[in-house]
Amino acid sequence: MSAPLLEIAANSLASALAAQDGGADRIELCENLGQGGCTPSFGTIAIARDKLRIPLYVLIRPRGGDFLYDEGEREAMRHDIETCVRLGCDGVAIGALDADGEVDTDACRALVEAAGPLGVTFHRALDAARDPLRALEAAIELGCERVLTSGAQPDALAGADGIAALARQARERIKVMAGAGVAPDNIALLRERSAADEFHASAGEMRRSAMRHRAALPGLEPDWRQSDRDRVAALRAALHAPA
Repeated sequence: MSAPLLEIAANSLASALAAQDGGADRIELCENLGQGGCTPSFGTIAIARDKLRIPLYVLIRPRGGDFLYDEGEREAMRHDIETCVRLGCDGVAIGALDADGEVDTDACRALVEAAGPLGVTFHRALDAARDPLRALEAAIELGCERVLTSGAQPDALAGADGIAALARQARERIKVMAGAGVAPDNIALLRERSAADEFHASAGEMRRSAMRHRAALPGLEPDWRQSDRDRVAALRAALHAPA
């Protein structure tokens, strides 16, 4: 088994820097984690690339909801990937499905081609696919270097058997990264049961706003969730603890 790797889904520049300080091996930069994550702004990507010393991947997803994209959304994703290439990011996370739940290979191939030299992760669109094992083969054929999955379950521990099945089918042709609900108190068991050696977590904690005037309107709540340095460090320690 390879040395384990910890990727943090960072929903802001502050989250990315906290994750780096906590010992993360790689960042997946995104925003809007409440809907599974979307592409962050140009400014956030640019400043993160300037300040991070560890590999930086960027989530390429134009909105929440399904993974069935129209041509305008596909064009936006291609442009976002081209921006990541220009800024010197290390990789991107992509995924698209057709209306029948199969991997949209035409759409994904265009995104992989736009990525050029960057690494490519096929994200949790795999879990929304009709057949995750068939989606895995499509990701391999596209040239992706890894898939992110919860084993098509609400969290990775519940889907550990499914993740293990994906890892067996992968046969080292592609990496399998476990994500969703990964925490310091379950990551060691997840590693044992899933056979994954890459793990994806947000390591988030609520941050209380310094606002003295606190709006009480839906959608305007002042507090927010941010990756926490100590939680990242705890994840790393649990992942690397002797068996």
